[in-house]
Amino acid sequence: MKRPRTVLVVDAANVVGARPDGWWKDRAGAAARLHDGLLHADVPHDEIVLVLEGQAKQGVSAGGPASLRVVHAAKDGDAEIRRQAGLAAAAGRDVTVVTADRALAANVAPAQVVGPSWLLDRIG
Repeated sequence: MKRPRTVLVVDAANVVGARPDGWWKDRAGAAARLHDGLLHADVPHDEIVLVLEGQAKQGVSAGGPASLRVVHAAKDGDAEIRRQAGLAAAAGRDVTVVTADRALAANVAPAQVVGPSWLLDRIG
């Protein structure tokens, strides 16, 4: 039996905010750096969905291949993360969401949730 494809949904604002590296001065640049790191990240997932909101959307164009797809949230990043996790789960994929946002984590079932440090350790 073939294993289900795995999807990693990344709360970019939360991951970027986990490192006090001056990201608040250049949100678009921080989003671009996160995207670049994800291109080479050592994660056990078939697909990565990077959800960007606000000024961070200026750093990376929406779209891309399934291996690293960028989604621009229309308004609320958390709502888009829930939507992306729900779509992947409905398609039979195993979903992991990267966030430290407790309210968001409580609302992405049946997805597994990991914190930003889990991802940052794999980006380098």
